Amino acid sequence: MTGDWTLNALNREGRRLSAALRGAPAARYDLTQVGKLDTAGAFALIRAAGGELDPAKVEARPESQRLIELVAEAAAKREAPKREPRGWHEMTVRIGKGVVSTGYDAFDTLVFAGHLLIVLAKSLVNPLRIRWASVFSLAERAGLDAIPIVAVTSFFIGAVVGLLGANMLREFGAQVFAVELIGVAVLREFNILITAILLAGRSASSFAAEIGSMKMNQEVDAMKVMGVDPFEALVFPRFMALLVTIPLLTFVATLAGLCGGLAVTWSVLDIGPSFFFQRILEYVGPTHFWVGLSKAPIMAIVIAGIGCRQGMEVGGDVESLGRRVTAAVVHAIFAIIMIDAAFALLYMELDI
Repeated sequence: MTGDWTLNALNREGRRLSAALRGAPAARYDLTQVGKLDTAGAFALIRAAGGELDPAKVEARPESQRLIELVAEAAAKREAPKREPRGWHEMTVRIGKGVVSTGYDAFDTLVFAGHLLIVLAKSLVNPLRIRWASVFSLAERAGLDAIPIVAVTSFFIGAVVGLLGANMLREFGAQVFAVELIGVAVLREFNILITAILLAGRSASSFAAEIGSMKMNQEVDAMKVMGVDPFEALVFPRFMALLVTIPLLTFVATLAGLCGGLAVTWSVLDIGPSFFFQRILEYVGPTHFWVGLSKAPIMAIVIAGIGCRQGMEVGGDVESLGRRVTAAVVHAIFAIIMIDAAFALLYMELDI
């Protein structure tokens, strides 16, 4: 064999060599006259010999001999088939991965919260650092634009509560207490709960998608290169916007829910507006309203935090964006329900 056995020089010689050596596995190979030899040439010789080549059958210069030995050793290796876990083993592996992933998520959440607290402290020291234009723009999108859906949903929730209360209490001749049922349910629970769940599906997903798309387009990295803190420019304004708008939307949801309950009691029980609101003031009172409103800042922090954090975790592909947006909505709704349950237990212990 003569000439150069390199990638550029081989061309069709590999197939010609395979045809020449077919049926002669015991041949010896004299490469002493070969000029240049690279890994492509060595692999072509090994493939022509049937995929396995004994280096002892090759006569070549020392450097070529060593190269052939290395390529033959690499070509002879076969990747061992990986056994997939089954049954109990598979379940324990999934549980272990879930626990480790939860630990990493908890650590990343603490890092996110710490960075946000630093930005909050800087903003309190120097309020001029706050991007008020972004805050008002986001407050309009997350607050004013959400008033119709919050009002309509709360109206029907109040109507359903009133209808159920009227039908159940009618059996005991206590239909008038449907007013107290509507007042307590709407003022204490459903106003903030409906508002927070709607904003979780509306604003948390929006925050995650907006920040995630900026991450995909490397706009966040560009902001860091220019010396702009993404938390200060993207995350903090969204926190401020929800902190302002959720109490407003909770108030709107309260009025809409009471109007829905009033519509049912007026049409079914013939309880007029004056009597309805008189019983609300006398027997329900403002305490339940303030209890519901006290949850609003916590809900705002949770919704904005989950949406922005999921957006900051988006990778460079569309699949990652979709998974993070879905996770933002699911995590936010789950957190809202858990927080509402915790508040219910707390106020029950405090007898409020």
